[in-house]
Amino acid sequence: MKISVITPVYNAEKYITQAVESALQFEEVFEVILVEDQSPDNALGVCKNLAEKYDRVKLYQHPDQGNHGAGASRNLAISKASGDYIAFLDADDFYLPNRFDAEKKLFENPEVEGVYGAIGVHYYSEKAKEQYFPIFGNKLTTVYKKHQPEEVFPGQLGMRGSFGLFSIDGLTVRKSAIDKLQPVMQTQLRLHQDTEFLFRLSYIAQLYPGSIDQAVAMRGVHESNRITQVDSGKVNPAISRVLLWNEVERWSKTQTEMPKDIQLHICRMARSWRIADASFLKKWGMIIKYLFLDFPSIKSGLYNINFRKTLG
Repeated sequence: MKISVITPVYNAEKYITQAVESALQFEEVFEVILVEDQSPDNALGVCKNLAEKYDRVKLYQHPDQGNHGAGASRNLAISKASGDYIAFLDADDFYLPNRFDAEKKLFENPEVEGVYGAIGVHYYSEKAKEQYFPIFGNKLTTVYKKHQPEEVFPGQLGMRGSFGLFSIDGLTVRKSAIDKLQPVMQTQLRLHQDTEFLFRLSYIAQLYPGSIDQAVAMRGVHESNRITQVDSGKVNPAISRVLLWNEVERWSKTQTEMPKDIQLHICRMARSWRIADASFLKKWGMIIKYLFLDFPSIKSGLYNINFRKTLG
């Protein structure tokens, strides 16, 4: 196996060395491709040091050296990859020693186009654990039982009951399968690019379960995670999810061979998130209207209070 590990890097100077070295422990890893995305910290400097230290580490930036997001960074890295297989690793996560054990056996079967496994949780600080343990606990991110490949796509869509899910960090896929997706990642989505990618990939590729009851990688949780901003309420999930499902709905309508029941389910999901988003906007719209359209009366009331205080 010749595996290209794809790692977008943004604001991860504290974590990227551990991530890279966790991937380099495997002789199957042919290269680790870093795409530095105009980080505000010293991540670029750390990445340069890693590329100088390790022959298998390759460092790129976007042509304009600007910030384009994780999706665009992964697309660039994949375009540079020369391995037969693609694996993903976020810059603040890391692989465990069993990361490719199941893959080495399963990929002997040419029908297997991708393998997914479970990931665990690693808290980088006590503060992060205190803040996010109620959300993540020590639970595995995994699919709850072994499924046939044809069940993975509807399962992820929520059509097979309690299916579970898998993370992109636990996925290894033949590059020939990824090449069927154009684009690989939808860059207009700033969040959930990986979820949308996994939906489309599981529709066109034969994905098999690897280690689903034991973690093969660890998800790093710290105070500045992008995803924790959603899970902790800093980003409204209705807004981010409606963008995801709008994109999934748009894509599904281009798939003429997709079963009608699945297309209908996707349309219903997209509609339900749009309704949730509209409810959120209606609630906050009333507050905004009160603050701005009725601002003169508020201002007048404050003026009268201050005037009375002055007289008093």
